[in-house]
Amino acid sequence: MREDIDTVLRLDPAARSRLEVILCYPGFHAVLCHRLAHWLWGHGWLVLGRFVSNLGRILTGVEIHPGATLGHRLFIDHGAGVVIGETAEIGDDVTLYQGVTLGGTTLGRGKRHPTLEDGVIVGAGAKVLGSFSVGRAARIGANAVVLHAVAASTHVAGIPAKPLGVAVEAPRAKDFLPYGTPCEDLPDPVARCVAGLMDEVANLQKRLAELESRADNGSVVSFPDGEPAVPARPRGRRLDVGE
Repeated sequence: MREDIDTVLRLDPAARSRLEVILCYPGFHAVLCHRLAHWLWGHGWLVLGRFVSNLGRILTGVEIHPGATLGHRLFIDHGAGVVIGETAEIGDDVTLYQGVTLGGTTLGRGKRHPTLEDGVIVGAGAKVLGSFSVGRAARIGANAVVLHAVAASTHVAGIPAKPLGVAVEAPRAKDFLPYGTPCEDLPDPVARCVAGLMDEVANLQKRLAELESRADNGSVVSFPDGEPAVPARPRGRRLDVGE
């Protein structure tokens, strides 16, 4: 309990005291309920374990199957709508935000839910679906849909999720990414495309200005790559587009 409380105080600047965490944090309550439910499940009290798990879901809005395995210092921030399936495995120092689903895609009773290794952050609304692994210190962006394994120390985002770059090598507070999403220098494909078009227009304008300057000076206007030269236009007349 002390580890879980200290984790909330370390990662949530809104938490001001241990008493506040104990009384007001549903993510903390959900982890406590799961630890009891998991113990009952592991000792053969399956229905009672499910009952305790269901009570935790009613009280916190977080649904964790008692068969799921949770590591140390798990931080479930806000908590509302989090779903963790029966065969999910979560390592140490993992952070889950609201609306996260660790779900399965098959009807078999074997391993069908994901494994999150140490230091993973899963952003709000993300869905991690399948029996693959998400590598150590990986970051899953908000609302991403992850359907395949994620390499260690990698950012992924989108539907379906694709890599964005490399994250930190170890989960440290100063490198913490809220909601698993880089808030600065996030790649914007539309802005990048527009910037490329503007650069191309600037180059064309520069080239056109050079051609007009040569024509005004009475020189022969030539083009690269063996294209035929164009005679200089008479001075004082603008170069038409057809010319």
